[in-house]
Amino acid sequence: MLALMCRNGDDGETPGHERGAWDKQGEETVSKIEIRDKKGIVLHTVEGESLRNADLRGANLKGANLEGADLRGASLRRADLGGASLRGADLRTANFAGANLIEADLGLAKLRGANLEVADLMGANLWGADLREVNLRDADLRVADLRGAVLLGADLEQADLEGANLIGADMRELDLRWANLKGTLLEGLRLGGEA
Repeated sequence: MLALMCRNGDDGETPGHERGAWDKQGEETVSKIEIRDKKGIVLHTVEGESLRNADLRGANLKGANLEGADLRGASLRRADLGGASLRGADLRTANFAGANLIEADLGLAKLRGANLEVADLMGANLWGADLREVNLRDADLRVADLRGAVLLGADLEQADLEGANLIGADMRELDLRWANLKGTLLEGLRLGGEA
């Protein structure tokens, strides 16, 4: 369940998004999306009807429930998403540079072309995530679960993958220069050859 609410003017909270809502005087009102944690507490409010291309730089979204959210192109630089649930979210081309994603759930998320440079993903769940062409330079992926993830063409230069689980991951055409692979589980990897 996506913990987002859309507030239109003073009419109260309504689930989802009401495009073109009108107030009592016939003037169009501004929609707001409230990002909530798993207990329903409001963590952050964004003006607009969508989180696509949203500016969430430095936002405290610790423990947020963003399952299935559309955050394509959003800026989450240095945001705190520790323990957040982004399972199945569309995060293509989003910018998470320097973000805290410790123990975040990104299982089955679509991250193609996203920037996670210097992001802290220690203990994060990235099971089955689409990480094609993702920038993970200098990222902390220690003990992260990357089972079955697609990392085709990803940049993991100088990334720390110590103790990460990469069983069954597709790691063709990726850059692992100077990456730390100590204790990494690598069984069943796809490293080259035909798709």
